[in-house]
Amino acid sequence: MARSDWMEARVMHGAQLAGYPNVTPAMNRLFAQLGGRPLGLSELARRLSVSRQAVHKLALEAERLGLVEFVPSEEDGRVKLVRFSQRGWRMSEQAAASFMAVEQELARHIGEDNVEALRRILALPWPDVDMAGLEPSTSVD
Repeated sequence: MARSDWMEARVMHGAQLAGYPNVTPAMNRLFAQLGGRPLGLSELARRLSVSRQAVHKLALEAERLGLVEFVPSEEDGRVKLVRFSQRGWRMSEQAAASFMAVEQELARHIGEDNVEALRRILALPWPDVDMAGLEPSTSVD
């Protein structure tokens, strides 16, 4: 967790330097799920393992900051999708550059070969696991 916190702190610092001081870690996770395509609140809630209401509140805050917008689904007009606004796309591009800088910093700490190995390992297929439903393991292997 400390390594994850280290990375998140650097990404959040990059957001502040890029002019997005109000972006929170929760928004950062929401934006990562968007991945360039509009998604419904229920799908975002499922992916983030939080309530639909929590995602709605978070998306409203991001909309207030001008980073996302709500648009009707082409498939079902009753469903609202969340997508990046123009400002949100600019932020996303800056975040990608900031993340690359974090990866370079990580490479200085652990070496480029290890960063490449980490990328390869994290790209391996994982079982589709509902993280919200997991309970801590008590086995010692």
